Amino acid sequence: MPTAPAPQNTDELFQALQENDRRPYGRTRTVTAEELVDAAEQFAEPGPLVHALLELQEAYTYGSEPRKSPVVFARLLTLFDEQPDVFDERLRHLLFWRFKWVAHALRALPEIPLASLRQWLTEMRDRYEKAGLDLQPYYGQAYLLAAHVGEDTTLAYELWAGRTRTRLSDCEACEICERALYHLAAGDDERALRTWGPVLDGKESCQEEPARSVSHALLPLLRTGRTDRARELHLAGYRGCRRNPSMSQEVGRHLEFCALTGNEARGLELLAENRSLFDEVDSPLDQLGFLTGVEVLLQRVELLGRGELPATGYAGRTWTVAGLRAEVRGRADGLAARFDDRNGTTAHTDRRRARLDRAPLLDALELTLRTRSLDDVAVPPVAAPATRPAAAVPDSLPELISRARDLDEQAHPDAQACWARLRTLVAARDYTHPDDPAVGPLVRLRADLLADEASRAGEKDDFAEAVALHEEAAALYDDAGLPGHAALARACALLPSAEGAAQGADGAEAKAAALTAVHASLVRLHEETPGLAPFQEARLLRLRATALGLRLQTSGSDAHVAPVLAEVELLHAFATRHDLGGQISGALLLRVSTHAISGDLPAAVTEIDALLDRLQAHGPAWHLPRTLGLRGRLQLLLQDAQTAYTDLTEALRAAVDWPAGTVDAGRLHNDLAEACLHLGRSDEALRHLTRSAELELRGGSRTDAFRAYSNVARLSLDLGRVEDCIALLDSLLAEPDVGDGEAGDRLVAQLRLTRARALHAGEDLKAATAEYVALAAESAGWNDDPGSHVMIAAETAVLLGESGEFGRAREAVDQALLAHAQAPSYEQLSNCLRELARLRAQQQGADGLADALAFLAEAGRIADEARAAEHEPRGRSLDTALAYEHGRVNAYAGEYEAALAALEKALALLGEPGRDDDRAGEWAECVRLAGAVEGIYLKRPAPALSRLDAAVSHLTAAGHTEETEPLVSLAARLRDEE
Repeated sequence: MPTAPAPQNTDELFQALQENDRRPYGRTRTVTAEELVDAAEQFAEPGPLVHALLELQEAYTYGSEPRKSPVVFARLLTLFDEQPDVFDERLRHLLFWRFKWVAHALRALPEIPLASLRQWLTEMRDRYEKAGLDLQPYYGQAYLLAAHVGEDTTLAYELWAGRTRTRLSDCEACEICERALYHLAAGDDERALRTWGPVLDGKESCQEEPARSVSHALLPLLRTGRTDRARELHLAGYRGCRRNPSMSQEVGRHLEFCALTGNEARGLELLAENRSLFDEVDSPLDQLGFLTGVEVLLQRVELLGRGELPATGYAGRTWTVAGLRAEVRGRADGLAARFDDRNGTTAHTDRRRARLDRAPLLDALELTLRTRSLDDVAVPPVAAPATRPAAAVPDSLPELISRARDLDEQAHPDAQACWARLRTLVAARDYTHPDDPAVGPLVRLRADLLADEASRAGEKDDFAEAVALHEEAAALYDDAGLPGHAALARACALLPSAEGAAQGADGAEAKAAALTAVHASLVRLHEETPGLAPFQEARLLRLRATALGLRLQTSGSDAHVAPVLAEVELLHAFATRHDLGGQISGALLLRVSTHAISGDLPAAVTEIDALLDRLQAHGPAWHLPRTLGLRGRLQLLLQDAQTAYTDLTEALRAAVDWPAGTVDAGRLHNDLAEACLHLGRSDEALRHLTRSAELELRGGSRTDAFRAYSNVARLSLDLGRVEDCIALLDSLLAEPDVGDGEAGDRLVAQLRLTRARALHAGEDLKAATAEYVALAAESAGWNDDPGSHVMIAAETAVLLGESGEFGRAREAVDQALLAHAQAPSYEQLSNCLRELARLRAQQQGADGLADALAFLAEAGRIADEARAAEHEPRGRSLDTALAYEHGRVNAYAGEYEAALAALEKALALLGEPGRDDDRAGEWAECVRLAGAVEGIYLKRPAPALSRLDAAVSHLTAAGHTEETEPLVSLAARLRDEE
């Protein structure tokens, strides 16, 4: 079926050729070029046909269809022989340039005899000589044929490389690459890299360069120790060739690079991203190069014992690494044998074997923001794809529009692909709207696209944009004479409008009032709009129930529960009456959420179990992942982490059956991380948090991704993986939009703060102090967030104290105290002051006692403020902590009587711990320190032993036997000294 109306005159043809030239290479461009050749043949003059054939040959060449390129060129050559005057200087140049394209295409086809390849080069030479053209391009092709066949290339190289370049020579970048490859084949990595210099440095480029050169240079860079340069070029070079059929060999070399640098997981990711190349590459030579790179990767994964992992391969079945490797090996071996049979050598088999026999060059080379392993590929286990047909986007424009609308009415996720395709088509300059009553006017389609865009803006919480787009869509629907659609668009604008207002509202009461108002507006709009289609009315009912659900979520009022359930019942009854499966499911989900928000978790679980049974029996299947995810969150609230883990893992399995964006997979991974933490699976939790961040990044939500990566860094630090944490944060902070402030100063500060803490934990005190001091200075200006400044300044002060810089620590404390006056942070400041007192006394002994006691006096004032404000500390009371610190400070300064008195006060404030008391360890440590001061430093062992023995007996009776060990050890020492 034609992709566009056929041109009716030569002007329209040339315009269509120009428009097609702007399209990326691929099937759409190729099919359009074929149609334009057919159209050009209808005109009397040959000029348009020449231009159309040139466009078609280019589409075949860069679309990796070498079998068709020579056929088109033969037609061009015939036209040139018959009517040379049709070819002006530019067309003549293009014609002779493309002799090289044909030579390349023939080399890529093993079914073309070697004699025919040589005959074509003879034809090229004869034609060049007849036209008075220099033969350097011919000798270039002769060299490439010799290299392809595996002959001695020394003479052929000299005949080509020693000649002066001409206008018809390959571009400088391409010739540089071929010269470098000649040296590479001779085993001279250094000379090859020197030759490649202008291309790798960006001084020479063309359509395929530097991507082609980069892919070849990666391994020589590693072999010569230039790992950073290899990493840099891999990241940049891969972007230049991914998913490009004509550069599939380059993609294969990037996969090989991953396999040889310990990045097998990234290699599998890149393989998945290039899944289309298995079916779209029609060049046997390109297939051979691509498949060999794929096999290097799969072989490496299988050698690591992970052949059971899922892999992306040929369409039509689910592959494992081992299964795909066997398939690829068979196909690639066959291709290499065909080329060798044609060429009469073993060159291609030998080259292929050499690549497969290479050992890894590095155990690991970090290529991305985070290091991924093959375990990440396996967790969570991915189920086989669902058996539903793959989403198909119709080629016919009327069919595409109808399909998009039908899917949209069902809220089917495949609608997104249709709308995306339509958005591209409508935006094109040559778009012509179908004159079809079933499709309706262009204004309606534009309204549809705006409504879809508005919905996506709302999903991203861009409420102002969502409102504007919905209202614009409503106006266009009015112009199209569709009042029901217009009413629904206006209704859809009301909810994000209320949510946007609620974001800026002061307090829950104001937010609830805004949602009450929007519900009233929805009801009024519903009642005032006659003739609504069932799907429109159901959506209005859904919006009404959602508005009240959000109000309940905002207010938490029991009085708001019944109105939500009433609206949900209206929606459920209506959807059931009209057999709207998606809305039935939506109503049941709202009912589950209402029970959960109101605190009736058992009822919510009962309802969601029934919903899951319905979805599994009747669908819609795309609601399963979201429903399983919600059930997992409910189980987390019920503290059943194992069931939550099972539900969330199943939700992720189900999510792979649907297009990206159908399910918030990032949220699922985040929730699964929480379940893992409850189950003690910390490393697995870290993987899921990383996956959550990765999904946000891939979805374009860079700020959200950086927030998620911040969580990854903090968990890494909590797990003691300090170097992992620092490496991740260094990568994040090097990102351009982090460095230039686009990610937000507070988010960047959080990343830097975590990095400073990690540096501190890694005992890089100098670097940590520098980062803390800089952050404290910056956060001093955060008038809207003084609490964060208290935290940063307090941590800075402690770090300066550890370095012995008590003057600067005092300045930091003063900053914290000023911010504390605006945002009380009792525990943060008390902890800081007590720690500074301990450090001063520990480092300076009696000389530091006065200053240490001054810090403790300030901590005492903070404790008095907290008590007056009725502040409830999260752990031990501030008075208890202060008494204990007085004991330690005086002990460090040699004031043992004062120390013992303070510790006894602390013990009195703590009280003896009971059986289930989590203060047992703290109490035991206080007893130990009191026993040491009394028995060792005050030399009163008898009362000290009585104290220790009584404490051991009490702790043992209360079941805290582990806490007795240091007390028993100290008692034994005291008895030995007696």
